[in-house]
Amino acid sequence: MRRLDQLLSALGYCSRREAMAFVKEGRVKLGGVVVKRSDQRVDSALITVDDEPLEAPDGLLAMLHKPVGYACTHSEEEGQNIYELLPSHWPDRNPAVTSVGRLDKDTSGLLLVTDIGSLVHRYTSPKSDIEKTYLVEVDRELDASLIDIFAKGDLMLRSEDKPCLPAQLEIVSPLTARLTITEGRYHQVRRMFASQGWHVENLHRERFGPYVLGDLAEGEWQMLSLEQVVH
Repeated sequence: MRRLDQLLSALGYCSRREAMAFVKEGRVKLGGVVVKRSDQRVDSALITVDDEPLEAPDGLLAMLHKPVGYACTHSEEEGQNIYELLPSHWPDRNPAVTSVGRLDKDTSGLLLVTDIGSLVHRYTSPKSDIEKTYLVEVDRELDASLIDIFAKGDLMLRSEDKPCLPAQLEIVSPLTARLTITEGRYHQVRRMFASQGWHVENLHRERFGPYVLGDLAEGEWQMLSLEQVVH
């Protein structure tokens, strides 16, 4: 049970002071009954604002189809950022919504966003071993030898002191491949191909663990159930 004003503030609806106005205007109900005091302790599952249930009161997890050209940052100095594509009040949640890892500006596809710090740590930890699948387009015809090179687990990248973990490569067409990795090193997919003489022209993440982008439109987001969380 939390104070109503603290709850609404933490979920990004308003400040604690503004919660008083919400209550006076009759916008907040508890079990269908208009709430009279903003300092009342309430069950978040029974609260509605403007007759709508509270949005993700126990923590938010969503999937975003990130377009090329958007940075995974809250800073406006890098131009367009992914938070422009999400509901404007999400950064006002406490904790604020953040991305799980990053996709660089030139990479599109599946990106998870959440305000649950333990999920960010779990999904980005080097020990997580969560599979991530990318569709890769390169500048010249692919060679089948790359399948074994990436799978061996002894591929060294420049400036690294440990080889990449085994990765699964599927050649889809002469210039297109599907690569599944379990790490998240800096620009890893691009660097893996570059180490063998191929330049990645386009990079798109299709899957992150059990989450698949599917037909989610570019620039759109979709709320995920916390029951789907990878344990």
